Amino acid sequence: MNKRRLIITCGSIVAFFFIAIIAASSYFYQISISRDGQVTLYSGEQEAAATPVDAEVERDKISVEEWYKNQEKGSLEQTSFDGLKLKATYIPSDQPSDKAVILAHGYRRKGEDMKSYAKFYHDLGFQVLMPDARGHGNSEGDYVGYGWHDRKDYLGWIKMLTKQAKVEHIFLHGVSMGGATVLMTSGEELPPEVKGIIEDSGFTSMTEELAYQLKHLYQLPTFPLMQTTSWTTKLRAGYSFAEVSPIEQVKKNTRPLFIIHGDQDKLVPTEMAYRIFGAAQGEKQIWIVPGAGHTKSFTVAKEEYQKRIKNFIEQAL
Repeated sequence: MNKRRLIITCGSIVAFFFIAIIAASSYFYQISISRDGQVTLYSGEQEAAATPVDAEVERDKISVEEWYKNQEKGSLEQTSFDGLKLKATYIPSDQPSDKAVILAHGYRRKGEDMKSYAKFYHDLGFQVLMPDARGHGNSEGDYVGYGWHDRKDYLGWIKMLTKQAKVEHIFLHGVSMGGATVLMTSGEELPPEVKGIIEDSGFTSMTEELAYQLKHLYQLPTFPLMQTTSWTTKLRAGYSFAEVSPIEQVKKNTRPLFIIHGDQDKLVPTEMAYRIFGAAQGEKQIWIVPGAGHTKSFTVAKEEYQKRIKNFIEQAL
């Protein structure tokens, strides 16, 4: 009788543990992968103080908003490899141009959140394309791809610009998750029109970034929750965490690559930038921006940022 009771007790504990893990995996999928999820990511105590908010920054913001409002904008659409309708905002250049930039926004953002970068490139005479990533903005999709499926979407946007807009020189520029997107796109077979890639604040891999967040937000170990949530993601979104690896994709890079990262970034640790740089093939350069938090390099060092991008473009063309 005691042996039977022990077996029942042990079985109940195992069943409870299994149900708890499944429930936790579903919860973490919902908040971090699902389109409708809500989560505040860990960014460290220093992050809020890392970017100065002063009169000049506010004036720039107002200026960009006014510029964006006054631009002639169009909408482009493509159907993804898995049948999603994806949308992008297109801003033509003021004068005929064979140069274009495709911007890639961050986690839980949308294309128009890249308008400051759009203005910079537009002022250089570029056509500008600002896609809404799958699961964001006006694009279809019920999950966040963290750049993995998005890399194929970007191949579609590249093809569209070369065929419809007759663009001969294309640059990709992404920040945060968008940085990871363009890094992973770099590992694909790219047409000759793609001349260079700029990534700002991107992560090494989804596994490492989520493990970092899990540790700091919940003080939890990665096993077994990371593995079971990855399985859930594979079943519901069609990819596993292990697949989402910018640091592996850049090993196949064939284009000039410019890596930018703030030295005060606590959301995506700065050391990830160094490791991506070390792994990347092809022509490459890195700039670690003093005093900049996550994605804040453009704000903290705007003039230097623009100068370095201009130089990178000139070298790549």
